[in-house]
Amino acid sequence: MFGFILRRLAVAIPTLLLLIVLSFLLMYAAPGGPFTQERALPPQVLANLNAKYGLDDPLWRQIVNYVWGIVAHFDFGPSFIYPDRTVNQIIAAGFPITLTYGGIAFVVAVAVGVTLGVTAAIRQNTWLDYCAVGLSIGAQVLPNFVMAPILVLVFTLWLGWLPGGGWGGPIFWIMPVIALSTSFMASIARITRSSMLEVLGSNHIRTARAKGLSESKVILRHALKPAMLPVISYLGPAFVTMITGSVVVDMYFSTGGIGRSFVDSALNRDYAVMMGITILVGALTILFSLVVDLLYAWIDPKIRY
Repeated sequence: MFGFILRRLAVAIPTLLLLIVLSFLLMYAAPGGPFTQERALPPQVLANLNAKYGLDDPLWRQIVNYVWGIVAHFDFGPSFIYPDRTVNQIIAAGFPITLTYGGIAFVVAVAVGVTLGVTAAIRQNTWLDYCAVGLSIGAQVLPNFVMAPILVLVFTLWLGWLPGGGWGGPIFWIMPVIALSTSFMASIARITRSSMLEVLGSNHIRTARAKGLSESKVILRHALKPAMLPVISYLGPAFVTMITGSVVVDMYFSTGGIGRSFVDSALNRDYAVMMGITILVGALTILFSLVVDLLYAWIDPKIRY
């Protein structure tokens, strides 16, 4: 297992470094610059700004300095639009908020989705199966950019039960969590159901039932673990999407998460913040892909070889 981890790290670390370099090159190739405005700055002022942020250095030196700052000091540099704030400070202010409701949404989506999928599989072609599948299909066609305004319309404007935006106690978490977890819950339920049905029809399940084991023991001890393999492969990217891809939720509910910071940085040409958030998303994707690989190897030892 230790060798398996080392092999995965040997792939993950160069991938992350390549991501950092590619992100920098894409921002460098983008038209305009961080100080491009409708009214052009005087040439001397523009030259002074470029010199201050090192933008007048050769491209290779800019890349080396940027990569070294991240690797050695975990420093994404200063913001071009907010001179008194660094990219680290902007991410540190928004990421805990996004992590809070994204993590809760992930737990809710997994708990509800797996429960619906297992229930539908073990009660196939019954009213429980039809209800679970119908609920999953209905939730699948309601992505977060559709759920968010519906929730605000119903629970804030019509009923007045929940605040329509801002960030505070648990009451502010309810609508962002529902909006973010709904479509993911539906996908998890569908994957779990199809995987569970395939496992329940396998030979080792028939053998376990022939030995006289109760249905609950057959499900929990012999069917659930192998049925989770396709689900786990989906959970890694899904978790990263919930944590970092919640731009719509941040915009609708004004939570103050990094989704709003990413949109503002794109509109304001704050390339440093855009690169910082992009690299954070990529690092989380690589990290949770590694976690998924390790879970795969733990569940099915054949994968280690």
